[in-house]
Amino acid sequence: MDFYAREKSQLSLELYNTLIQDGYPEQFATLITDNLNTDYTADRMLTYLSHYDHLPIEEITDEMLAILTERKQIMDKKATEGYNAAWNNYRQAGIFDNNEEE
Repeated sequence: MDFYAREKSQLSLELYNTLIQDGYPEQFATLITDNLNTDYTADRMLTYLSHYDHLPIEEITDEMLAILTERKQIMDKKATEGYNAAWNNYRQAGIFDNNEEE
């Protein structure tokens, strides 16, 4: 295992084993699971693979990129929701009110 690779989730390890059992090169399986190293992302890929017998490497790579893009969009949305909630809390607390006494 590569020294710099992140720890893999249980489903990511299952994905690795599935790719190896399906005849994909070890280096390819490692690359895919190094990037899809959470249960969420590995499960998405396992579900995708379950619909096909044997896909070309390029199609699996494209799906990996799609999964990572979707994951980033979800993370960005959650961050934005958090910022919005904090902003609403500040506003409710009156921190940004311009109440000047005359």
